[in-house]
Amino acid sequence: MLKVSKSSVQIKNQYRAYLFLVVIVVGMTLILSRAADSYFNRFLDEMNPLAVLILSGFLGFLFLSFLLSQGFSIYKPANFIKAFRYAGWVIIFPLVAILVDCIIFFPKDTNILFPTSLLFYPVMAFLVEIIFHIMPFVILYYFFTTLFKTVSKHKIIWICILVIAILEPTFQVLFMKTDPIWAKILVWLNLFLFNATQLVVFKKFDFVSMYALRIFYYLIWHIIWGYFRLELFF
Repeated sequence: MLKVSKSSVQIKNQYRAYLFLVVIVVGMTLILSRAADSYFNRFLDEMNPLAVLILSGFLGFLFLSFLLSQGFSIYKPANFIKAFRYAGWVIIFPLVAILVDCIIFFPKDTNILFPTSLLFYPVMAFLVEIIFHIMPFVILYYFFTTLFKTVSKHKIIWICILVIAILEPTFQVLFMKTDPIWAKILVWLNLFLFNATQLVVFKKFDFVSMYALRIFYYLIWHIIWGYFRLELFF
């Protein structure tokens, strides 16, 4: 009875952590939307950013609930501290992006101006995690476990990680129509390895740790470098 009670408390705490994160992200979106919807137009077109974030938060809750039942975690403080060790590896990925930028010069609107970037990128990081990681992970995982019942769930999870890690880099490269082939290949590989690293962290630790690594990536690439590149190149 004590074990059940303790497990129930831990799950409730994970849901509270997710709810807290959603409230923060929606609050940031509300502030940005009041200032100008144009911040989101490049990514969301004419869609209402606040509605998109609220819907993403709700869908994230549903999909993460399923993953909780499969042994994944939303947030555990001890896991978060362990996952931070991956920051030393993750720092390589924004540095590669900066190197490519110094050679081919990505468009000016690649970055949002500081200090707006401090609100914008945590919001976009949450949206990306739900759309490019959590939702497709659940769909693929459910499909494979239903279709291949004799295959171990451990193997299926690794297959899901490899497939889903392809999504964001492929999406990004589609917008690099005029850039040289070497830059497209390097950007694709860089983002693939970053996404794969995130998903491994999600498997080993939790959702918040995966989200935190993207924030770390965005901090270096979009916020810090984004400030200097706009001064240097434009």
